[in-house]
Amino acid sequence: MRVVIARFPFDLTKAGVLESMSGVKPESATGDFVTIGRRRYPAKQVGEVITRQDRRDFSAGEVVRAMTRLGFTCGTAADLPGDAPTEAV
Repeated sequence: MRVVIARFPFDLTKAGVLESMSGVKPESATGDFVTIGRRRYPAKQVGEVITRQDRRDFSAGEVVRAMTRLGFTCGTAADLPGDAPTEAV
């Protein structure tokens, strides 16, 4: 599927992304993330690996949009249960 990240078109497949990310250790995700296999990767880390571009060249939103179109589950670390700050009573 053709996706555009940082104004450049890429022909990506779900299998190609899985292959590119195999063996890559996920960094801690504090913002947007992409679930690939059983791991959650920061969107910027995924974008850097699959496009071979510097992380400053694209937004996490561009990566999330592209990965969602390919069928990956994406979200925000703030949406994860247990990550929300607790209120003092």
